[in-house]
Amino acid sequence: MTLLRRCYCNSFRILRLNSVRQAVVPVKFIDNGAILHTFDSRHSKINSLSTCSTCHVPFFNRSSFSDKTKEYRGRKLVGFSMEQMFQVVSDVEKYKEFVPFCKQSDITVRKPAFLKGKLSIGFPPITESYVSEVSLIRPRLVKAECTEGHLFDHLTTIWKFSPGLSTETQSCVIDFYVSFSFRSAFHSQLAHVFFNELVRQMERAFFTEAEKRFGKPSIHTVKLEATNGKPHN
Repeated sequence: MTLLRRCYCNSFRILRLNSVRQAVVPVKFIDNGAILHTFDSRHSKINSLSTCSTCHVPFFNRSSFSDKTKEYRGRKLVGFSMEQMFQVVSDVEKYKEFVPFCKQSDITVRKPAFLKGKLSIGFPPITESYVSEVSLIRPRLVKAECTEGHLFDHLTTIWKFSPGLSTETQSCVIDFYVSFSFRSAFHSQLAHVFFNELVRQMERAFFTEAEKRFGKPSIHTVKLEATNGKPHN
């Protein structure tokens, strides 16, 4: 078990540590020896609420429990081709080797335009498996949806690849969209705290993997204005 001695509201820093890849179930979060709260995993509830001694805000905000759905939209111009990025994102079987917090990724059904796989994720305090169905339109789209599992009410991930610079064939525009909601209010609150950092780490992992496979990108990544709504086919 890992002992968290820093203020929990700043503990997103632990996501950058290699030790985070070990499944951890914290029963108590501790700040300078003072228990901030305890979590009873048997009943999936928080036993006490407290105020963070560093930032003086409620550790858990009850009003945010009802807002379980989290969404992220990103758009980038990258120095890899549509085909190269499609190969990386559609290689679900290899996710366990480079995607943060992915412990296992096994393909159970494989067709030219469809994959079905069982994935296991583990980051404090969650370790859970779920089934993902992946639709493929080469080299334009990878769409994954959770169809079985106890962790999510829904989980949808969409990667859309479009032509990049007319002067650089090894470039493309990536529209990345994630939407999910946990069944548990406790997990939802953790997502509220960690969501942006988790998504950024996951997104970076795919670009890092592309560089390992295909070499340095042809251009520097450029962040673009994301479009509203889900990317279309």
